[in-house]
Amino acid sequence: MERLRRDHENSGKLLSKKLPHNIQALKRILTAFSLGIIALQSTVPVLANSRKPEETVNCDMLIVGAGLAGSAAAYEGLLAGKTVCLTEITDWVGGQISSQGTSALDEGKQQRSQQHFPRGYNLLRNNIARLYNRQNPGECWVSESCFIPYHGHQLLSQQLNDAQQQGRGQLKWFPSTVIKDIELSEDGKLIKSAIAIQHSPKPGTGHLDKEPLSKTIEDAYSYENSQRFNKKVIRFESKSKNGNPNDWFVIEATETGEIIALADIPYRLGLDPRDHLNPSSPTEKGDNYCVQGFTYPFAMERTATPQPQTKPSFYEQYEPYYGYDTDRRLASFDVVFTYRRIWTPKPAESVRVGPMRVQKPQPGDISMQNWIWGNDYRPGTSQDNLVYSRRQLEETGQLEPGGWKGGLRTDALRKGEELSEGYYYWLVAGRTDSRLGYGTKRPAPNHRFLQGLDSPMGTAHGLSKYPYIREGRRIIGRPSYDHPQGFAINEIDISTKDYWGDFYRTSLPRPMYQLVWSTIANLESKFVTPNDRPSYMVTRRTHATVYPDSVGVAQYMIDFHPCMTLSPPEKRGNRERQGVRVAHAGAHPAQIPLRALIPQKVDNLIVSGKSIATSNIAAAAYRVHGFEWSVGAAAGTLASFSMEQGILPYQLVDNLPQQEAKLLELRRRLERNGNPTTFPREMMFSVRR
Repeated sequence: MERLRRDHENSGKLLSKKLPHNIQALKRILTAFSLGIIALQSTVPVLANSRKPEETVNCDMLIVGAGLAGSAAAYEGLLAGKTVCLTEITDWVGGQISSQGTSALDEGKQQRSQQHFPRGYNLLRNNIARLYNRQNPGECWVSESCFIPYHGHQLLSQQLNDAQQQGRGQLKWFPSTVIKDIELSEDGKLIKSAIAIQHSPKPGTGHLDKEPLSKTIEDAYSYENSQRFNKKVIRFESKSKNGNPNDWFVIEATETGEIIALADIPYRLGLDPRDHLNPSSPTEKGDNYCVQGFTYPFAMERTATPQPQTKPSFYEQYEPYYGYDTDRRLASFDVVFTYRRIWTPKPAESVRVGPMRVQKPQPGDISMQNWIWGNDYRPGTSQDNLVYSRRQLEETGQLEPGGWKGGLRTDALRKGEELSEGYYYWLVAGRTDSRLGYGTKRPAPNHRFLQGLDSPMGTAHGLSKYPYIREGRRIIGRPSYDHPQGFAINEIDISTKDYWGDFYRTSLPRPMYQLVWSTIANLESKFVTPNDRPSYMVTRRTHATVYPDSVGVAQYMIDFHPCMTLSPPEKRGNRERQGVRVAHAGAHPAQIPLRALIPQKVDNLIVSGKSIATSNIAAAAYRVHGFEWSVGAAAGTLASFSMEQGILPYQLVDNLPQQEAKLLELRRRLERNGNPTTFPREMMFSVRR
C-alpha cells in the first residue's frame, strides 16, 4: 500500500510543469480519491508450485478486465448495491482511455452531437471537460476529446468510488491480477469459482511498469514466485451460500476473450467465411489468424530545440514498414502530430495542416501516437499471430489445468513494442516512406520521447501498459429463432453499403447473391415499406437491424486495420491482406442485442467488451469507446437484474420472438437509469457515419 501511495505522489511531475495551476489542484484531489477507492488487497508470496489459494474473496459479480466495458459493468453493479470484484492485468482502470494509451474518444458524429451515450460515459466525458476546462485539451483533429491517459485512470477511479458510495455497493479492486483457472460445475453449466494470481515487484526490483508487457506477461501467469515478482493466489466465489445458479455472475471483459477460451465455449477468431450475412468477407473458408492489428501507443513532446535521438538497434528491421499515407495531403509530420495531440499548454493561432485547420503546434504540446503505417503491428499468419486460436492453445498446453498463460504470443507482443519504439525514431529522424517512397519524409528532431512513471503512459519505458487491442475472440451466441446456427451481429445488420456494386455481382455465387437480396428485403420490410419494390431491387439497408432484445447502442463506421499478407508483417514490400477493406463502410446507428452477451454452454457467464457475438466485419464497428461502455453497462445491469429476479440471462430471450415480460422489465430499467437501448427514430433511419 505504501509503495502504491508513493507511486501516486510521484506521478504526474512531468505534466505538472505544463498544466495550469487549477488542473494541478484538481489532480491532487483526484489522487486522494483514487487512493480511497478501496483498501487494496495486500500481496503475500506463495510457496513455489503451490496452487492452494491463500485468500477466498466473495462477490456478487466477478468482472475480469477493468477496461471501459469492465469499468462500466462495475459502475452499474455498484450503483445497484452489489459487491463487485474487479480484476485487471495492469494497475489502471479504463483500458482504451488509460492503460492502452488511446485517450482520444472515437465516437459517431450523430451519437456525439446528441450525447446519446450511457449515463456513466456521459459523466466521464463531462469530467474530462471539467478537469481541463475544455472538452479537447489536446486540440486534436481525430476526436472532440483527446487527453492524458493518466487522467483517464484518475477520473474513472473517482467515478467508481462515487458509485460505490451512492449505491451502497462494495468494490473489491484487484490490480495486477490475472485469472489462471476456473472451476466449472459437474454439468459444466456454471462457473463455481475462479483462481487468480496477483503479482507485485519484489523489494528492490523497482516498479511493475519498469519493463514492457512482453517481458512480464509469462511471469504474471505463473504460480511460482520469481526474481521479479512475488505472487498471491486468490479464489473468487459467490457471496451467497444458497447454491442457486443465479447467485453470482462472471463478466468477461478482457481485451482478447480470455475467459471464453478458458471455459472452452464456442467462439470465432479472425476472418469469417463469406456468406449472405457477411458478403464482403475476403475468404470462403475463414481465417483464424488474420485479426486486426494491435498498437502500443506512446507520447512525445514538441520542444523548442533539437533533441538527441538514439536509433534503436532493431530499427532497420522495421524501417520498411513505416510511412505516412498514400493521400499526399496527409503526408506531413504536423498532420500526424496533431492527429492525436493530447495536450497543448495554451491557445495558439489556427493554421492549415494538410486538408484541415488546427491549432498551431508549439513547444510543450504532447501527442499520442497511434498510426496504421507507424505503430500498428499487423501479423496475419499462424507463425506470428498475437491471439492464439483454439488449436494453438491446445498445442501449447494452455487449455490443460494450470496451463493458462494469457493466450497470447509473447514474441508478437515484443515485436509490437519494438515497432513502436522504432516508429518514434522514424518520425524524428527517418527519411524513408513505405507509402510514398524516398524523399517525401523529412526529419523532425525538435521532439522527445516521454518515458518514466510520471509520463502520460505511466511506464518507465514510455509505451502503454497494455496494447490497444482491436479484435479478439468473439463468442457464437446460442441458437435463436432467426439464427439457428448461433446468434451473431453481422455485416448486413449495420452496413450502409449498396450490394449492387460490381464486387458483389461478380464475386458472389448467384444463389448467395440472391439470398443477400432476400435477407436484406426481409429485414427492411419489418420496419419500413420498401415502396413496393421487388426483393431483388432492395440492395442496401436504410437502417440497422432492430432487435427486440436490445440492451444498448453503438455507432461507428466499419473501420479496418487489416492484417498483413506475409510473415513477418514488417517484411519489405509486404501488403495488407487483399480484400479485407472491401467491407470498409459507414454503419447505421445500431443496437446491442442481449443475445450477443449470452454464450453457449455456461449459464452464469456474461460476455461484454469486444468479445460479444459479432462477425469479424461487424466487430470493426463494435469496438470503440462508447460501445464498450454501453455493452459493459448492459452486462452489469443484467447481472444485478438476474440476481434480483432469480433467473438466468438466457431465460430472458428463450421465447423470442414472443414478447417476454422480464426482458421488457430489464430494458425499462436500463432506459430509466439513463442507459439507452435504442436511438431516436430520426437517427436510426439515416445513412451517415
